[in-house]
Amino acid sequence: MREFARAFYQSRAWKDCREAYRKSVGGLCESCLAAGIYTPGKVVHHRQPLTPDNIHDPAVTLAWSNLKLVCQDCHAKEHKARDRYRFGPDGSIRPG
Repeated sequence: MREFARAFYQSRAWKDCREAYRKSVGGLCESCLAAGIYTPGKVVHHRQPLTPDNIHDPAVTLAWSNLKLVCQDCHAKEHKARDRYRFGPDGSIRPG
């Protein structure tokens, strides 16, 4: 978890939103379900990534239209596709 988002992910607002969203979609991984596979969802994923600039915007952080319930494998695929590289503290490029 990125430090700028720690307080948000520990907030009651997020925990309540996450649980309500999970129940609203039936508890199954939305990506797997679209492929006809029934897999329990484990992670409520933000489609638009959270950043220091939008972490305090509930239209991004708590909007159901920005959420997707996924299993661990699909969550890893979501991040692998997006986070191939990261920057180290010295500005060097590192694998994600």
